[in-house]
Amino acid sequence: MSQVNKLIEKMKCGPNKIRPDEAEKVLLAYGYKPARQKGSHKHYINRDGEVITIKQENPLKRAYIEDILSRIGE
Repeated sequence: MSQVNKLIEKMKCGPNKIRPDEAEKVLLAYGYKPARQKGSHKHYINRDGEVITIKQENPLKRAYIEDILSRIGE
């Protein structure tokens, strides 16, 4: 099982225990690229122009994790 798949399983089982760097690894694996960071919010964009904003706090709030999982189809 790859590292990204393990992180996705961790997101599903414990969405309140995910660090911003773990979420970034998943987003990068699914074609999102960092677009910019303004203050504590980092923006990622994919090829279709979809933007997702993640607040850089540890751990991430459940809403951010659920948004990431819905965007990657999990």
